[in-house]
Amino acid sequence: MDFEDSQIDRYARHLVLPEIGEEGQEALLQSKVLVIGAGGLGSPLLLYLAAAGVGHLGIVDDDQVDLSNLQRQVVHDTSNVGMAKVESARRRLAEINPEVQVTLHNERLTAENALGLFNGYDLIADGSDNFGTRYLVNDASFLARKTLVSAAIMRFDGQLSTYKAYLRHGPGRTVDDGDAHPCYRCLFGDQPSEMKESCADVGVLGALPGTLGALQATEVIKELIGIGESLSGKLLLYEALNTEFRKVRAKPDPECRLCGPQATIKSLNPETYQDETCAA
Repeated sequence: MDFEDSQIDRYARHLVLPEIGEEGQEALLQSKVLVIGAGGLGSPLLLYLAAAGVGHLGIVDDDQVDLSNLQRQVVHDTSNVGMAKVESARRRLAEINPEVQVTLHNERLTAENALGLFNGYDLIADGSDNFGTRYLVNDASFLARKTLVSAAIMRFDGQLSTYKAYLRHGPGRTVDDGDAHPCYRCLFGDQPSEMKESCADVGVLGALPGTLGALQATEVIKELIGIGESLSGKLLLYEALNTEFRKVRAKPDPECRLCGPQATIKSLNPETYQDETCAA
């Protein structure tokens, strides 16, 4: 494509990177990313993806901006308290990069609407705030054959990984025998039935989602362009109090009910995804 002068100026620091260049920036401009949640993780994620020039961003969130959000959800500001989070985020992204198309999904992600939403995008980025949604996003991404970049936070800790288990299945299978592409269920098992402590109960460091959200944006950009080493098959763990990063390897679970050889999850059953509140 022919870049306009304003685009050359805006994306100059990308264009001079050999790993990105004009071809990589064009890939970003043509990409469509669906972000689940416009909260703590979704805030820096959306800001950096818009600034990077991801051409089309979808935002799924049915919540409104609350004063308690502003300690960490930096895409919103005080004047937008009470406003739908998707609209608040849209206004901020328009100020950063008006070239980016933003589609608002002011609704809760459910088993009924997930596949329909996912099919319109190239990649899914999960910054949701509860276990039920994380499992739903994982399962829907697998069934829709979409790459998923997922992060989670609580207190002073965070985790991040990329999931591409669909590459081990179906036509066009490209995975070598030595490659590991587990899904979220392979790492964490089935959704726990008991209630867990929520972020509202135990707290979260305000700057923590900034760290994880920026890392998540980096992994999304890498996947869209096809550069660097993917986090698929690896789980990145961050402990803020000790300033420690650890990366552990993970393999597909042969007993996984979603992506294993004897998988039993073939569709999205609404009763499968139990919601737990955790205000990220």
